[in-house]
Amino acid sequence: MSDARLAFSTIAALAARIRKKEVSPVEVTDAVLDRIAATDGRLKAFVTVTRDEARNAAKAAEHAILAGNYLGPLHGIPIGLKDLYYTRGVRTTASSKILASFVPDYDATVVARLKRAGAVIVGKTNTHEFAYSVFTPPTRNPWDLDRIPGGSSGGSGAAVAASLCLAATGTDTGGSIRIPAALCGVVGLKPTYGRVSKYGVIPLSWTCDHAGPITKTVEDAALVLGVMAGHDPRDPSTVDVPVPNYARALTGEVKGLRIGVPRQYYFDSLDPEVEEAVRKAVKVLEGLGALVEEVSLPEIKHIAGVHVAIVLTEAATYHERWLRTRADDYAPDVRFGLEWGKLFMGMDYVQAQRVRELIRQDFAQALRRVDLIAAPTVPVAAPKVGETSVKIKNASEGILGAMIRLNRPSNHTGLPAVSVPCGFTAGGLPVGLQLIGRAFDEATVLRAAHVYEANTPWRGKTAPV
Repeated sequence: MSDARLAFSTIAALAARIRKKEVSPVEVTDAVLDRIAATDGRLKAFVTVTRDEARNAAKAAEHAILAGNYLGPLHGIPIGLKDLYYTRGVRTTASSKILASFVPDYDATVVARLKRAGAVIVGKTNTHEFAYSVFTPPTRNPWDLDRIPGGSSGGSGAAVAASLCLAATGTDTGGSIRIPAALCGVVGLKPTYGRVSKYGVIPLSWTCDHAGPITKTVEDAALVLGVMAGHDPRDPSTVDVPVPNYARALTGEVKGLRIGVPRQYYFDSLDPEVEEAVRKAVKVLEGLGALVEEVSLPEIKHIAGVHVAIVLTEAATYHERWLRTRADDYAPDVRFGLEWGKLFMGMDYVQAQRVRELIRQDFAQALRRVDLIAAPTVPVAAPKVGETSVKIKNASEGILGAMIRLNRPSNHTGLPAVSVPCGFTAGGLPVGLQLIGRAFDEATVLRAAHVYEANTPWRGKTAPV
């Protein structure tokens, strides 16, 4: 019988114990695998559990560490992979009938980097089909099994929140890392566009897709990003810039840090409990020495049209062959969106890119005045399974639109953004604070999130599933 407590720990805490040989990677992996076996029948976070491969990797990590070959803080740490990441010899389905039997013959760059760092891959987590939406069926929210986990990285968010792995990878095209992080009460980091390779990751929208980690704590996010990040010649969108030591950047200090609160858009239509939690979070940072002021983002009013024209056009382009030959194998919502994407003309796409640049310029101007922008991650807590719309201040809004509304700007600007837990609703559902930073300055985003986390009681809570 494994020590179940190990599964509920954090990467930082376990890494210290593994390095000192106080605990074995095999013990940690067994605890996580036992937790998956006991819990995932209800949660359905995993598409595939690689039990044998994980135990073999854990044994290899144990032997290496005993021989004095410790590789770093991810050595022997169980991690889940969103089922969009290619895994050599392990099926990669994108949670779709179309790829139900697809087994790649190579690892995605991120997967290869995690393995080289000694991470133990315990399985592939569920995604909304081809990362298209925010519901992620059949995965449930570990805080309330009658509610959705968010998406599209819903399996990763649920798995981390329920301690079925110590961290998981996600992808983010309109909030697909940050949305499940907020709804499941964990940390989700969308890095700068170009910071992390997407080679070997099934795309949704080439110019908006980002790869990043979902973790229990901000420190753990810093540790995982440090391994994931870096230039990759096989992904021309990556940028050859130095990767800092993100964990060392967690100085515990925000005194003098300038935080902007947007006048427009981000606070326009929120559930009152969400708005209260986020504004209290900003007050906490202000009380710790941050300087808070309003910032203006006038062009952000165009983001909805920009997002639809760019993302759906790019998605329809990637799926063009399957739409011709296997259209009936898509879920209805995914097929509808892809068929919609085929209707846009070249001039629509080009015009959307022009307006996208205006939005980028707005953010660049704001971030010359401030170091970070603070906002809610999502406007409401997790909706119930089966619902298609939510009511916010007596107005109805579709769940997909509501969930991506506050996230998609950072996908089109490419700026780094993190969601960190900032409280719970009266019904016991998590709320997320979003911090957005300058390009390639994940260090400041993580530093502020870490200081907030350290001074509030929300850190590292495991959901009661």
